[in-house]
Amino acid sequence: MSDASSPRLLRVLAGETLDRPPVWFMRQAGRSLPEYRELRTRAKDFIAFCHDPVMAAEAALQPMRRFPFDAAIVFADILLLPRALGQAVWFEAGEGPRLGELPALSALESQIEASTGRLSEIGETLTRVRAELEPDRALIGFAGAPWTVATYMIEGRGSDRSAARTYAYQHPDELDRLLDILVESTARYLVMQAKAGAQALKLFESWAEGLAEDVFERIVIGPHARIIEKVRAAGVDTPFIGFPRGAGALVDNYAAKVPVQAVALDTQASAAQGQRIQAGGKAIQGALDNLLLRAGGAAMDARIDALIEQWGQAPYIFNLGHGVLPDTPVENIARAVARITGKGSTAR
Repeated sequence: MSDASSPRLLRVLAGETLDRPPVWFMRQAGRSLPEYRELRTRAKDFIAFCHDPVMAAEAALQPMRRFPFDAAIVFADILLLPRALGQAVWFEAGEGPRLGELPALSALESQIEASTGRLSEIGETLTRVRAELEPDRALIGFAGAPWTVATYMIEGRGSDRSAARTYAYQHPDELDRLLDILVESTARYLVMQAKAGAQALKLFESWAEGLAEDVFERIVIGPHARIIEKVRAAGVDTPFIGFPRGAGALVDNYAAKVPVQAVALDTQASAAQGQRIQAGGKAIQGALDNLLLRAGGAAMDARIDALIEQWGQAPYIFNLGHGVLPDTPVENIARAVARITGKGSTAR
């Protein structure tokens, strides 16, 4: 068991069942908050924002000042890593990320070691946030998981991933080599984050849906397990949360085979699925619908109560099934967090 004075999130990741679940929300920092929108105007572009430790730390701390969340997450983006490996990455206003042509795999391999240094500002952001965050609130670092990052690198933008999935079938050796590059560079990046102050690490597999079982084993389960193995080999024992979003029934395989301390579940996860994972000795996280958070009201209250009832008798972290939507009313976030924690929020 962990120390009773340690952050709630870390106690649950150590296997404890608490009187109430710790709570944090994916994308809790960002466009739903007016103070974030004002801060964002000061950066020349989104990538510059992420690489400015003062601004990024402020973005991570804003929701912590407003709401009684139990954990902060570093403000960054999963596509900073391919940029650090040498692929062009930029963000089009109102359209999202764009990536240049996929570099030669040999060129990417040659940049693995240098890529961590090019992300040093993210480590500085973590150090700044940890210094300002209260000791009973945890700090989470993260990275995009290899398959999800690879889909952007192959397709050049967010899409239905059909081109990346076709690539996986037609060019299996090349995809495996790309995933190996991402496994190694991601592990190094996460080791750096842990040393900079991250107390938990999360792997975001945002595009785990639609994969056949054998493909899921090869491009999701295998790379996640290898990243954790490499992080542990570096002497880092920071707990992991894995999020195979959209994987459906294959989440059970993921929970059984990937050595994470918690499995994050998306909105479609059943009560029984979460309970099976908990019975297998792992914590779970999730899974309020972000659209319901945006809608608010009595239906949101009822669903919060139901999630805590079905999963709160074992190690459980309350979160969403996807990130906070930009047009989510601040008062709905405050209402949800207050219902979970029993604490009011700081109104502005």
